[in-house]
This record gives sequence, structure tokens and C-alpha cells, in this order.
Amino acid sequence: MQSEEKEMLHRILRVDHAGEYGANRIYAGQMAVLGRSSTGPLIQEMWDQEKEHLAKFNEILAESRVRPTALLPFWNIAGFVLGASSALLGKEGAMACTVAVEESISEHYNSQIRALMEKDPDRYTELLLVIKEFRDDEIEHHDTGLEHDAESVPGYWLLKNAIQLGCKAAIYASQRV
Repeated sequence: MQSEEKEMLHRILRVDHAGEYGANRIYAGQMAVLGRSSTGPLIQEMWDQEKEHLAKFNEILAESRVRPTALLPFWNIAGFVLGASSALLGKEGAMACTVAVEESISEHYNSQIRALMEKDPDRYTELLLVIKEFRDDEIEHHDTGLEHDAESVPGYWLLKNAIQLGCKAAIYASQRV
């Protein structure tokens, strides 16, 4: 594998691991606030899928000998704070956060799928299957958020765009650090 292609693969794996790690921390924060509410089981269900995603990327990182981002301690705190603070706005706030994050992640996964398909789809068959499966789960979480009144939180558009700006910054930083 050429060094440019190897670096692309390492960036993909590093950022996907960081994203799944951050998503886990967001759901942990939401559960800390809403875990005992009627929304708790719904959040737990999505969180359980994210735990599976993180476990898979932990496995892939180890197999591929790719180091995780050095920013994990920051994502640990930032993810939890984002999850908890959005949940303090109630179910609608938590769902708005879910919509924003999952939309960003699914778009990012789509760009990775395109990049891998352009490079060598045969070489990356297994990784493509994993990313497509996880992207589909993220789309499902996005749709679940919309079905559970995400858009009814006051300031939805502002909240969604602020969270998505943060997601873009996190993706940029995690690819590189």
C-alpha cells in the first residue's frame, strides 16, 4: 500500500473511531439526565448500537495498527457535556442533538464511502461494509430524532447548526491529531 493511501486509511479509521467514541459519550450524557425518563429506553437503544460501533472500530484500529486520535480525553468531556446539556432541554433537545450529530456523521461516512470506492473497492470491501452498515444505523438514529420531536425544541435551527459546526471541527481535528 502506498504511503498516501495508507495515510488516507489511517485518517478514516482514526476519525471514525473518534466519532463513535464521541457518540458514546453524547449518549452517556443524555442518559445521565434523561435515563430515568420515558425517553431513557429510546436513548439506551441508540446508545447500545453506538457501543457496538465503537467496539468494532476498537478492533479495526488494533488490527490495522492505527493509533487513535490524541484528542480522546477532550472528546470524552466534550461529548458528555454536549449530551447532558442537550438533554437538559428535555427530550426534544436530546433528539435535536441526535439529529444534528447523526446527520453530520452519515454525511461524513458517505464521503468516506465515495473515497474508498474511488481508490480500490475490492481492497476495502470489508471496511466499506462496516461503514455502510454504521451509516445506515446513524440515518436511523437521525430519523428517530425527527420522529421524536427534535424540530420542536426552541431554537432548533440554531442548535442544530451549532452542533454540526462542532462536528465538522471535531472531524477535522481527529483526522489530523
